[in-house]
Amino acid sequence: MTLTAILIYIVIAAICGAIGNAIAGGRSGFILSFILGFIGTILGPWIAKQLHLAEPFFINIGGHRFGILWAIIGAAVLVFIVHLITGRRRRR
Repeated sequence: MTLTAILIYIVIAAICGAIGNAIAGGRSGFILSFILGFIGTILGPWIAKQLHLAEPFFINIGGHRFGILWAIIGAAVLVFIVHLITGRRRRR
């Protein structure tokens, strides 16, 4: 994998994390969104595999598949779980 492909992964993971964070009602910056997106790229496909679901939207980067939809879902699930554990509520 090239440095360019890694940088593209980082940017896409940050975007997926930010979208998942917004869906779940979290408020965080770029670094936390990147972390959520990265963990979401691990958690989301795992959830999909457990439920025997396919990835309807993915991007090929450097010969590797990056599942956009499941990364977003994984990040949103992660934010939701963190909110349940910490007891934070959504602001109106």
